[in-house]
Amino acid sequence: MKNNYRILALAAFAFGLINTAVMQAQTTQTTLAASDFTKVGLSGGQFLKIGVGARGTGMAGAHSAVASDVSSIFWNPAGLANVKGYAADVSQTFWFAGMSHNFAAAVMPVGEKYRLAASFTSLSSGDIKITTMDQQDGTGGIYNVSDVALGLTLAGSLTDQFSFGVTAKYIQQAFTNVSAGGFVFDIGTRYNTGYKGIVLGFSINSLGTQQSFEGSDLNRANNPVGGIKTQPVDMRLLTAPFDMPLSFRAGIGTDLCKGAVWEPEIDADGVLQHSLVTALDFETFSDVPEQFAAGLEYTWKELLSIRGGYRFGNDQFGLAGGIGIKYVGSGFDGQIDYSVNPSQSLGLINRVSVALKFN
Repeated sequence: MKNNYRILALAAFAFGLINTAVMQAQTTQTTLAASDFTKVGLSGGQFLKIGVGARGTGMAGAHSAVASDVSSIFWNPAGLANVKGYAADVSQTFWFAGMSHNFAAAVMPVGEKYRLAASFTSLSSGDIKITTMDQQDGTGGIYNVSDVALGLTLAGSLTDQFSFGVTAKYIQQAFTNVSAGGFVFDIGTRYNTGYKGIVLGFSINSLGTQQSFEGSDLNRANNPVGGIKTQPVDMRLLTAPFDMPLSFRAGIGTDLCKGAVWEPEIDADGVLQHSLVTALDFETFSDVPEQFAAGLEYTWKELLSIRGGYRFGNDQFGLAGGIGIKYVGSGFDGQIDYSVNPSQSLGLINRVSVALKFN
């Protein structure tokens, strides 16, 4: 019992440290000069950077080393090698301005050491009224913005300690009758050091070629010479090519209740009584400043999880939190997770995830 109280005390203390870090970060925040944002606006495909899964986002994105479920496809595809049997995951993010971000994926084993997964990610604005300077209440027409990514992931374990994952995604970004498409790749590795349960994770995300918009709305029929009545000439607007939001992510994590601090405490039914996952991530991007994330997840009896974290270096998102509950049935396991990420000026971002594993 004393050991249980110590674990719970450490979990409370650790969450307190995160809250202290949040307060410190807010009180020491300084105004950044325009020169600090020289990379902003250089990349398209921004929806590729929106986190998926309420577990990882509940830990503020400190997840590249400890991700071991279907959502690993986003955080580090190498983590998919730890998924046993068939599994599926569906996640919805209630983004700001009424937009919706959705993720769905399914994984199947390919032999003993390899996993194959298919995924779908979308960001939709819903219907938006078309307005002009003269008709500010709307012209009667509507348009929408829709971004879609279709992915195929292969992950596997080369040794008991080292795993890899590769994701190929077709990306399409569209609004009205204009769209851009192309392929990007995510590559990840995961290494279990064998010391105190410490795991390292590395990934390169959105590695691809430039894209540019094309479509019928770029076509024009204009008079080539102003002031002179001539036959209109068909023209086409040229669009500037843009890069994908290339990023590199590195993380470290461990479960303090699995040998790092305490030996595992398992009951007669083989259920782990306590789990306290701690994780740190570093991310560098091609279009925004570098960011750090720290996260914690405490799980009681493999049933109820409480999560928290903080992201440093992001001008909108900092504090994160969430909960999760697991259901174990005959033939399958289910899990429901929820996370909330307050933003500085855009309100609360809520996520809900449902995961299934078939034994």
